[in-house]
Amino acid sequence: MNRREGLTAYILVVCALLMGLASRAAESFDGSWTLRHSDEPGKVGFALIRQQHGHSSSHESDWPTSAFVGLDVSKPGKQEVKFTITRDAGRFECEGYLDDGEGAGVFHFFADSKYTSEMKSLGFTGIDEERQFSMAVLDVSLKFAQEMKNEHLEGLDLDKLIAFRIFNVNSGFIHQLRDAGVNVQDCDKLVAFRIHGVTPEMVRYLHTAGYQPDEDQLIAMRIHGASPEWMQQLQKEGYEHIDLDKLIAFRIHGVSPEFIQKIQNLGYKHPEPDQLIAMRIHGVTPEYISGLKSRGMHDLTIDQLVSLRIQGID
Repeated sequence: MNRREGLTAYILVVCALLMGLASRAAESFDGSWTLRHSDEPGKVGFALIRQQHGHSSSHESDWPTSAFVGLDVSKPGKQEVKFTITRDAGRFECEGYLDDGEGAGVFHFFADSKYTSEMKSLGFTGIDEERQFSMAVLDVSLKFAQEMKNEHLEGLDLDKLIAFRIFNVNSGFIHQLRDAGVNVQDCDKLVAFRIHGVTPEMVRYLHTAGYQPDEDQLIAMRIHGASPEWMQQLQKEGYEHIDLDKLIAFRIHGVSPEFIQKIQNLGYKHPEPDQLIAMRIHGVTPEYISGLKSRGMHDLTIDQLVSLRIQGID
């Protein structure tokens, strides 16, 4: 049996143990863990899995090896292990086995009795047992909660604090955005920035290019793919400093550098942005224009081409 097969077999044993754990109290805070190598130096891929009410939930990410007290992942070969993970919200007691730094086992979570009152003193209420467990997994520490309070954000509550941890919204990210020129205050916008990939570098590029984007425009640009790289391609076609809402409309309706180039090759030099958008909305394609020209319809303006399409003239 090779190491991978051995690991799989052990995970099956763990699952059997968990079935036994499920017979405990209805709100059980036992579960299983798995550990694997990570490409990131000083970290391992670590997952915590819980079975509850017939459903499975898991959280997996790269954790620093310093989080595991009593564990040596560098030790070769098979080893039985016991280690502890301590967070402000509580403590995970883990045991199991590793084989060349990868393995699996079971855990039990012990909530910290002071955590809810300490969080309440910071203004974060409504922490039940399930939330406290999740906040321990995500490492929603008292220090992190205080740092977010110090940012004076709009709409900051317990759910937003948890979302910040999930999507990696922290003081460093907020300060970088503000330094780049976006004084973002809204918690939902910060989460949306992380989800859609609005970065300080993107903001800085737009400001350097003479734009003053608002938060909604930044999010829309990322959703629709109006990236700095794409904007630079448009510049090569002669379209510099186009209104941001029109750039977003370009992406929504398919006005691409390739489309512009084909239209210009047909004799329409530098159409206005609104004309390009209208052409895409109504299906005035290079092929449509070429077809009309082949039937002797030359020198039509873009407005005339759009009008013909609207009237259904093919």
